Amino acid sequence: MYSLYPNRYVGVLHCVAVYLMLLAGCVPEARAQQDTNRPRTDSTRFRLNPDRVRVDTLQAKSIQYGPTDSLMALKLTAVTDSTLLRDSIFYSRLKERMYRHRLTRQLYDAVFQDVYNSRLRTGEVNQIETNPFKPFEGRIIGTIYIRRLSVFGQTVYDTLRQPGNWIERLGGRLHTNTREHVIRRSYLLFQQGDVVNPTVLRDNERLLRTTSIFHDARILIVPRAGSRQFVDVYVITQDVWSLLPIGGFGGFQNFSVGFNQLNFRGLGHQLWTQVAYNGTDPRQTMEYQAHYKVPFIGKTFLTAQADLLYLRDLKQISAKIYRPFLTPDTKYAGSIELNHTQVNNRLITRNDTVLFVPLSYNYTDVWIGRSFRLFYRENENDIEKKGRSRLIIALRNTDYSYSRRPTVTADTNQIYQDSRTTLFSVGYSRRKYVRDVLIYGFGRTEDVPTGESIALITGFDDAELGRRKYMGLNFSQGNYVRQMGYLYGLVSLGGYIRTDKIEQGVFSFESNYFSPLVKSRWGNMRHFFNTRYTTGISRFANEYISLGSTGSGINTDGIGVNSDALIGTKRWFINYENILFSKLNLIGFRVAFITFVNLGLVSFPDRPLLSGPLYQGYGIGFRLRNENLTFNSFQVRLAYYPNIPNNTIPFRQVFEGVPTLRFRDFDLSAPQIIPYQ
Repeated sequence: MYSLYPNRYVGVLHCVAVYLMLLAGCVPEARAQQDTNRPRTDSTRFRLNPDRVRVDTLQAKSIQYGPTDSLMALKLTAVTDSTLLRDSIFYSRLKERMYRHRLTRQLYDAVFQDVYNSRLRTGEVNQIETNPFKPFEGRIIGTIYIRRLSVFGQTVYDTLRQPGNWIERLGGRLHTNTREHVIRRSYLLFQQGDVVNPTVLRDNERLLRTTSIFHDARILIVPRAGSRQFVDVYVITQDVWSLLPIGGFGGFQNFSVGFNQLNFRGLGHQLWTQVAYNGTDPRQTMEYQAHYKVPFIGKTFLTAQADLLYLRDLKQISAKIYRPFLTPDTKYAGSIELNHTQVNNRLITRNDTVLFVPLSYNYTDVWIGRSFRLFYRENENDIEKKGRSRLIIALRNTDYSYSRRPTVTADTNQIYQDSRTTLFSVGYSRRKYVRDVLIYGFGRTEDVPTGESIALITGFDDAELGRRKYMGLNFSQGNYVRQMGYLYGLVSLGGYIRTDKIEQGVFSFESNYFSPLVKSRWGNMRHFFNTRYTTGISRFANEYISLGSTGSGINTDGIGVNSDALIGTKRWFINYENILFSKLNLIGFRVAFITFVNLGLVSFPDRPLLSGPLYQGYGIGFRLRNENLTFNSFQVRLAYYPNIPNNTIPFRQVFEGVPTLRFRDFDLSAPQIIPYQ
């Protein structure tokens, strides 16, 4: 919060506010201490009574820190250190009191400005455009405090909120929060002694929120009273419940058991494993799969992962280490992946015959990218408004080497040829992020990317049937349209060139839209509209795309039903969904009601796309989601599919898990062949 008055009045207003709150009994005690511009040593710093402060570390121990000013909470000797957060206590309580009367409400609105918008009316955070770290630019970071909230009850905007029932209280006790040293060493883009860079701190907030182990995160800067040079930083994180048992039981001859642990022992490591048994399967009775991931190794921000699959139709072992362009300021990115796969590939011919093609191959993938800053001047005031522009170049090499496959000729099975592909890309990216809520989540802060990107991909493929060149182009753009909502578009065109002819080409167009949040007496509502068009250009004879899929609404890229008849070389899919985020809360689970319509066309080159039947799907349902859990949203839907080929059940009732969707970003990474899907 920042006063609208000039700085010389801040101290006067603060003293008056403190005096009034002391009279009201809001502050049990307050102290002041002089400071100098020199850094303070432990012997001169103000010490709180450790018996009255609960410190958020792995082991209870006292910490020392200096006195506060008007930007920090006044309750210095509170039971919990969340009272150090000024806008969670001081301003929220002050606003609540002053909003009781018209005159004091007008006085509050005239004096104070909300950096983080109030949750009072909507129950959520609205769009936040102001960078709260801008006033502290150029100052030096002193002490960094880590505040880890309970997995249930508290939020980063209300750290005093308590769990609503015994289940949440028990869950909070059973969960192991991410360790403090892990957050310090692996998740912070800044350290003690750094100069405050507002864009870095805002990027760090977004980075924390986008990791799978955190439900939400917030960073606060608190200036040291009497010091014009040093500030302290508070990093507030809230984990998600990380352990999810998985499995099913169909009898002692058919069952599976496993678990998904997103935050193993509070280290941020992810471990997923499952064992399945089918005693009646003549080919393989036992199946096993496992995944282990170590995100952000130290300050390198490298992520390592290993996968093992031992399934009936798929055997695979792979290892990968990678580093993406985490923020617009990341200079280097890259990846190394090794993979060995044995698979019974399912292939559908033009006459609807299903074939299983046994394959065995080794796959390697190596790429590196470099980002260069563009159109940037020091002291540019509108950098947050315009976004940050980057020139990105990248080089990639992939290799497919088959040891088992069907016979490959110039006319058959071309997709199984050995190949070594080298790609180079050059692109322009400009991106920024707008904070919003109630889009794909049920209340957590969501960072909506805005900006544009354009990338040119070129290279060559040393394929078994002869060398061929590759050319591709991607262009995407997205932004909030004033009073209309958010609109995103992506256009892609690419293909191989051999003897001046296009081979395995693809053109695709995709657009996504969601409306502004509409308030109603039953809750908040949004409209979603998505469409995608894809067509193949001189594709191989055994290549096709499918309109079939599972899921519904914006959680699917197809009609909602799997069918071998829904294949072709070109397709057009349209989806509309309405989501009502209701006020209902069932044991911590938010409830959203959905209505959706799926429409699609698919055909082969010998038939115009618009002349084929319009495949349809209609449905209603509801979703349950607790943002503090790693579980997918649970969805119950009733759908009607009137004209799907070979579909004997037009009405379908489904109970399913729905993964949380991610926004399409404008970061450029590894150059890739434009996917035909």
